[in-house]
Formats: sequence, C-alpha cells, structure tokens
Amino acid sequence: MDTTKKIGDIEKDSLELVLEEFTEEQKLHTKTVDDLVKAVNGLSGKFIEFEEKLEKPKGIDILTDTKPMQEIVKKGIIDMKLTVAAQPKNVIRKFQLLLFPEQDAKLFYRVVFGRWFLWLVVMLLLTNLYKFSIHWSENQKEIQQQQLEHDRIKKAWNLMYSQHGKGVKRLMDSAYKKAEEYKK
Repeated sequence: MDTTKKIGDIEKDSLELVLEEFTEEQKLHTKTVDDLVKAVNGLSGKFIEFEEKLEKPKGIDILTDTKPMQEIVKKGIIDMKLTVAAQPKNVIRKFQLLLFPEQDAKLFYRVVFGRWFLWLVVMLLLTNLYKFSIHWSENQKEIQQQQLEHDRIKKAWNLMYSQHGKGVKRLMDSAYKKAEEYKK
C-alpha cells in the first residue's frame, strides 16, 4: 500500500512537471504568435496608410491606375497572413549535460585552467624541494660518516706513530710521503 502511494506520488509529481513544461512552451508559442500578429497588423496599418496616400495623390496631373498594384499588395498580405497562420509550430526539445557554462566560457576556462596550472607548478616546486632536501640530508649523513672514518683513521695513525719505535716511524713517514705524491 505504501509503495503504491509513493509510486502514485512520483507519477503525480512527474505529470505536474510535464504539465508545467508544456504550459511554459505554450506560453512561449502564444507570445511568438502574438508577436507575428502584431507585425502583420503593423504591416496592415502601413498598407492602409499607403492606400490612403494612393487615393489622395499630391498634385500629380497624370492619372495612373493603381488598382492592379493594390490588388497585388492585398494578395501578398493575405498570402503572408495565411502563411503565418498555417506555419507549423516547431517544438524543440533540447537536453544537455553541460560541464562548462555556455556564457563566459573563456573566462571560466581561464580561471579554471589558470588555477590548475598554478597548482601544478606549486606541486612541482614542492616535489623538487622535497627531493632536494632528501638529497641534501643524505649528503650530510655521508659527509658525517666519512668525517668519522677519517677521524678514526687519524687517531689510529697517531696512536701507532706515538707507540712504536723509529723504524716504524720511518716506514709510516715514507708511506705518508708516497700518499701525498699519489694525490698530486
């Protein structure tokens, strides 16, 4: 019972929406027809003024027969009225899914893509800064380890130099000189 009531409410709401759409479209069509009728009436008024001017010529001595011309114009106006009245009303239904607005699209693209590129540059900068800091930290650790190793070797060298006799000292001095020559 409850589900049929919900379905009935949904159908009622759907029908109301459809009827509202049809009434809005009908109002639009009525307005366009009224505008066309006003335009035709305006042309008819101008035609009547034109006929009055033709009936009261201004000082023209030559008499011309304007009846055929009037008949052609009347026939043209009648044809226009019939064409407007017989013209089918176009109902255009347009369903769109717009990801970007139709108005001011250039401004929207500039703002959105400008921000995206700005964030991309910021992210790239942060990534490079992070990589640089990690690399620098690893280099500092490596330098510190090498310094500790050199200090340990230096202490061992000095300890060995101070504890042994002259023969060992001469050997160590010659090794030190060879190492300096090897560096160059």
